Amino acid sequence: MAKRSRSRRAAEGVWGLVLLARVVGVAALAALILVSGTWSSWRTAQYLVLTKGREEGTVTLTECGDTDCSGPFTPKGTATARPTVTVSLPIRHHVGEKVAVVIKPGTNTAIRSKVGGLLYAFLPLGGALLLAAIVVGGGLRMPKTAWTLAAAGAALLGGAYLTL
Repeated sequence: MAKRSRSRRAAEGVWGLVLLARVVGVAALAALILVSGTWSSWRTAQYLVLTKGREEGTVTLTECGDTDCSGPFTPKGTATARPTVTVSLPIRHHVGEKVAVVIKPGTNTAIRSKVGGLLYAFLPLGGALLLAAIVVGGGLRMPKTAWTLAAAGAALLGGAYLTL
């Protein structure tokens, strides 16, 4: 076996540290992307997931713009009726439709409930999954994990689109 010089062994050790730093940095970036997508989604989804004590009911759409609609809120249970609330409905809704909603506490803003509203609330997480798939596949060279993340993100975005 050939004996390696001290400088070559040191250089190999430094190269190993550089590779380790790359893996740790890319993994931290992927984790940051996923955490920020989850956090952004949770700001809206918390009202749909943790429903105890929330005002639930339906909104009969009386006016629709490009990105939101408004109408009177009809409560379910002990909630209070409101003459007008605004709900973000980006596509495929028309005046006269009834939409199940949950009211954000302290506001006249409603969030669409049921499965469609939950999937719509988690859209940022779907985008983060797709972006993290690129980072994991390219930076960490883990193609199976990347394809799994991409499939989960695409399923979430597709489900949200189909239920709008």
